[in-house]
Amino acid sequence: MSNPGKGPGKKRMGGPGRRGGSGVGPRKPSRHAAGKPTGRPPSRPDEQPRRRSDSRYTTNVETVTPIYLQTNTYFAQIAGGLEELGAKELAGLGATNLNIINRGIDFKADRETLYRINYRARLITRVLAPMHKFRAENPEALYLETKRIDWTNIFRLDQTFAVFANLSNSNIDHSHFASLKVKDSVVDMFRKRFRQQRPNVDSDDPDLWISLHMYDNQATLSIDCSGGSLHKRGYRQQAVEAPIQETLAAAILDISGWDGKQKLYDPMCGSGTLLSEAWLKAGNIPAQTLRRKFGFMMLPDYDRRVWVKVKFEEENKIKMVRGGLIRGSDIDPKAVKMTRGNNARLPYGDELIVKTRDFRELPVMENHLIVCNPPYGVRLMKGEDMGAFYKEFGDFLKQKCKGGQAFVYFGDRELIGTIGLKASMKMPIRNGGLDGRLVWYELY
Repeated sequence: MSNPGKGPGKKRMGGPGRRGGSGVGPRKPSRHAAGKPTGRPPSRPDEQPRRRSDSRYTTNVETVTPIYLQTNTYFAQIAGGLEELGAKELAGLGATNLNIINRGIDFKADRETLYRINYRARLITRVLAPMHKFRAENPEALYLETKRIDWTNIFRLDQTFAVFANLSNSNIDHSHFASLKVKDSVVDMFRKRFRQQRPNVDSDDPDLWISLHMYDNQATLSIDCSGGSLHKRGYRQQAVEAPIQETLAAAILDISGWDGKQKLYDPMCGSGTLLSEAWLKAGNIPAQTLRRKFGFMMLPDYDRRVWVKVKFEEENKIKMVRGGLIRGSDIDPKAVKMTRGNNARLPYGDELIVKTRDFRELPVMENHLIVCNPPYGVRLMKGEDMGAFYKEFGDFLKQKCKGGQAFVYFGDRELIGTIGLKASMKMPIRNGGLDGRLVWYELY
């Protein structure tokens, strides 16, 4: 890639992280001078063009080697309270040197393990590759330090990016403002190199997600290796009000100890998230089997051959789900239709058994694992009494589900006392903005 620089110019004033000097001599204009983007577009969604270094490519700041390339260290984000479960999952996928912190896990991984974690992990929400750490006590420091990453070696002019920020206990205390400073720094780097041309921002589905985390004025810039939250599996195209998040549904199954052998039933399945997560687990299906674009494909050291190998190996582990193992029902025929449509997007998922049925009319199902996110508030039938509804559900569990266990998620924890059953465990877990409780009932 040639450098469309303008040749000799005035000597720049030295500043934090800058080098004085006039650069290099006259250069042949690049294709960018004619307004054309560099490189060829990927031939497939999961393929990125190779990047090459050019000795004529000079910057006005001393760039850094990305931290993850030096240490093979990454950071997994996870919902609070699920850190231990997440660490166990990461270890099972090959991660080492795990260190649990609040709502996150530091770990080491080689490229193959990194790709496998993003493809298969069911509990974590995203994986970040740290690029640069520094102190930023003011916006100017944040802007200049961001330029120490050579963003032009990470993505192209015809690709999009977005910045998300998480700040606490720092002089810069507005996340949107901090995101804009990082964005401006990245854009200005491109403009300087490519004659005022710049990549566009796409806050919905960018090619590159850049993460900024700041605590006590200590900043970390990272690349989102997942390419967006991993709770977005891709199968849930339709949903009822207040659906349970996919990563939380997966966690409920792991907390229950379900091994994919005991019969499982969801009597109020809504749009079927618990059933679909059970289907993924029982069929040994990678959680991101439907995802076509990952953030790790934007990393400078992305190796498509390694990714193809990992994907092939993991797909060969998929197995058929035993007939009748996973079933569900809902009183709302629209919800049942949603569940069927959503689960049909998964391998062999059209074989899921789900029916339109009021839980009060269900037959006896002893020795089952019952998992459920019962409706509340807007999800209840119009005019239905919440307390009476949950009391009837408790009676159903006592009378028709003997010899089994029930794991029930209460979005409104005030309703726990209305079910009329003695709890063996109450575990606080947030679902979106809800401070809910997962409750375990042993049914005798």
